[in-house]
Formats: sequence, C-alpha cells, structure tokens
Amino acid sequence: MHYCRRSAFAASHAAAVANITNNNVTKYDQLTRTRVFYPVAIYTAGTWHYHTIDLVEEIGKHTTNITGDPKETAYQFQQLSVALQKRNAVSFQSTFAVS
Repeated sequence: MHYCRRSAFAASHAAAVANITNNNVTKYDQLTRTRVFYPVAIYTAGTWHYHTIDLVEEIGKHTTNITGDPKETAYQFQQLSVALQKRNAVSFQSTFAVS
C-alpha cells in the first residue's frame, strides 16, 4: 500500500510538470516563429518533463562530441540535479524562524 501512495504522488507531480510545460508552450507560441523555443520543466520533487530530458541529452551529445567524454550527458543531469537539491535546501531552510 505504501508503494501505491508513492506512485500516486509521483504521478501527480508528473501531471503538474506536464501542465506547466503545456501552459508555457501556449504562452510563448509567438516566439516559435522567430526563435527556437524549448520548454524546460523540473519540478522541485525531482520530476523532469520529457522535453527537458531530451534537451539535456542533446546538449550532452554535443558536449561529448567536443570533449570526447561519453559521460557528459550523465554529468549534465548530475549538475542540474545538484543545483535543484541546493535550491530545495535553501527554500526549506528559509521556512525556519530566526531566533
């Protein structure tokens, strides 16, 4: 039963990320006529929209071509994950009262 709760929790976050991304695509639709627009959404619980994953993988491929290191894509995901964790820690820390 505990596993089912986690799955429902993860599914709700994935739905929230998809909703936010779709809203941004609609909001910035005019930009696509003159620019390349790629929505990036990473929810604070760690849920990544598939567009975000595709973009990081594409950047990782190009970086690998430049550096020759096949682990570049993994490094990109790690760097973004650590940045998200740091931001979550700052947000969480700011909820405590200063004494």
